[in-house]
Amino acid sequence: MAGHTILEVLNDAESALRENLHRHDLDPTARAHMERALNHVRESYIATNEVGKARTVHQLVSDCEGVERLMIKINRGHKPGGVPIKPSH
Repeated sequence: MAGHTILEVLNDAESALRENLHRHDLDPTARAHMERALNHVRESYIATNEVGKARTVHQLVSDCEGVERLMIKINRGHKPGGVPIKPSH
């Protein structure tokens, strides 16, 4: 498969995942898998288009897990340092 065709397929995959992530009736487990898949598709695009600049799968997964942990902390109303965020009025 030529490089241009691979990029087109990856673009189509990204579009399909994004479209499905807008659904309000999506199961949380399915949503989590699609979000992770979207990250992998994006990294695949980089690996194909910019050889040598993509993260390894292990690095990508580690980065995704770090972001997920940060989002959990933020959603709990705390800054990463553990200081509560004061509500604005």
